[in-house]
Formats: sequence, C-alpha cells, structure tokens
Amino acid sequence: MTALVEVAAHLPPDRVSLEELAPRFGLTERQVRLFRRFHGLDQVCLDTGGTLLDLLVAATDGLETLRGNEHRVKYVLYARGMPVAVPYPVNPLRELCAKLGLDHALSFTVTHQACATGLLALDVAGRLLASDPDPDALALVVSGEKTFTPDAMLVPETAVFGEGAAAALVAANGPADRVLSYATSVRGDFDGRLIIDPDLAARFQYEYPRLLSEVLLAAVERAGLTLDDIALLLPHNVNSVSWRRVAKRVGYPVEQVLLDNVPVTGHSFAADPFLNYRTALDRGRLRPGDRYLVGAAGLGATFSAMVFEH
Repeated sequence: MTALVEVAAHLPPDRVSLEELAPRFGLTERQVRLFRRFHGLDQVCLDTGGTLLDLLVAATDGLETLRGNEHRVKYVLYARGMPVAVPYPVNPLRELCAKLGLDHALSFTVTHQACATGLLALDVAGRLLASDPDPDALALVVSGEKTFTPDAMLVPETAVFGEGAAAALVAANGPADRVLSYATSVRGDFDGRLIIDPDLAARFQYEYPRLLSEVLLAAVERAGLTLDDIALLLPHNVNSVSWRRVAKRVGYPVEQVLLDNVPVTGHSFAADPFLNYRTALDRGRLRPGDRYLVGAAGLGATFSAMVFEH
C-alpha cells in the first residue's frame, strides 16, 4: 500500500499583496476587494529572483530521509500543472536529478490534469513501486511552478496563483500516511481558457461544487469509510469560499478543512496537497491513526481525491 515516507515544503520569503498584483492583470478595486473579502485571499508567495530549478531544489533540500538513501530512489516524478513550464531545451527535472545524485533514476513529468496532477503523480509512483522487484525502492515526487504568464497566475474571479514547491518521498509500503483510496473524474467538456471565455468560466464555477463533492465522497466510500471517520480535509488553495460551499454540501465541518494557507500563499498549482499536509503536520493537526482526505481540482477539468491514514 503506497505510503508517504516524508514530505517537505518550500515557500519563498517574498510576499506580494493583491494590490501590487492588480496592475498586471488590470484588476479593479472592486475585484481586489472581492478576492480578499469573499474568496479569503490576501497575498501570494513569489520567488522573484529565483528559477524553477531553485524552487524544486529548495523543496528537496528539506527531505532528511533522502540523504544517504539516494541509491534507493528508482523513480523521480515531476507533477506539473502547466503543460509547458520552460523553453526548450531547458530541463529543470534533469538538472534536479543531477544535483541530487539521482541520475540513475527513471525521471519524467506527469501533467495534463492541471492542479490535480499532484495526486495523479502519487498514484503513478505507487503503481511503479508496487511492480518494482526491489522492496526497498523509493520514488521522489516533486511539484511547484513559476507564475510566468497571465494564465499561470490568475483564474478570473476565482484564484490567484503563487510560487511554492513540495517534495514527497514515497514507498510501496509503510507504517504511516498510507494511501487508502484514490478517486478521480475527468470532465473534458470544461476544457478551454477561462480567462477569455466568460461563459465557460461561469458554467465551470456553477458545476464545480457538485463535481468536487462527488469525487470527495467517492474516495471516502472506496476507503470503506464515512465522513465521520475523516479527521481533516486538506484542500487545494484555490480560495476559501469554494471549500466552505463544498463542506456545507457534503455535510463536513468547515473547521476541519485546513484553510490556513489560502490567504498567505496563493494557489501553488499541483503542490498544494503536499504543502497543506506539511502545515497540518507542523501544527499538530494530525495524530497517529487519523484518516484524512485530500482534494484537488484542475482546469480542463479534473477532480481528484485521496484518503490517507496517518
């Protein structure tokens, strides 16, 4: 059963307020107030002087278990929300492997599920490890991106993206943070650029709570549990109001949805599930034996959820 060995997170020290970002996107004062008061957003993390490689290296530097176990890492997966992140022939994943002494590992990018790709990469890593003949084999999943275009930084009336990164060391089995279930739903009818298609954006916003709720409940059911068994829900950091709506829709206490990072980090692409796990662990929100639910949605559109046992 796939298990997290260790998760590390990196948030750049630079914090940029919504007012500072507004001119970049032509946001009005009313739109800024909407983001802050209604969506619960305030500022985002940006690594203004760093590269994508810098983000990923900073995250992996926090993995204490990786040191001395590099030879056990058979797979390195980069979970990326954007289809393209750097110009050819730049390859930060290969550079990262070289820096970490992981050139021997099979490394590749997982994408096409946008911000739900982090959970997809974890599922793929677990499948690879389950079929690997070496019982001590490990996989490294990294995530995090630069906000290098308007599409990469803003979902109109919904979310503002920030720059953060995470790294997860994964094993085929383990005593804690075991994956109990995974559910995903792909809705290609929502494919398109919301920033230029207001009708599509409005339809996506309308359907979003129902579609995300359905996949969350499916993951809980597949784990053989009910929502009463779920100690904590780790969201993606799109905004606060959407998660309050989802929590109300499924009958889950909103105080058990970890929304701490929404106002201060922005939406960090596919890294959010891992960033929020690290926050929950560091703040004592998870106890041994707790079952917790992780939810994510990606434009295009993909809705995914995983249940873990801590």
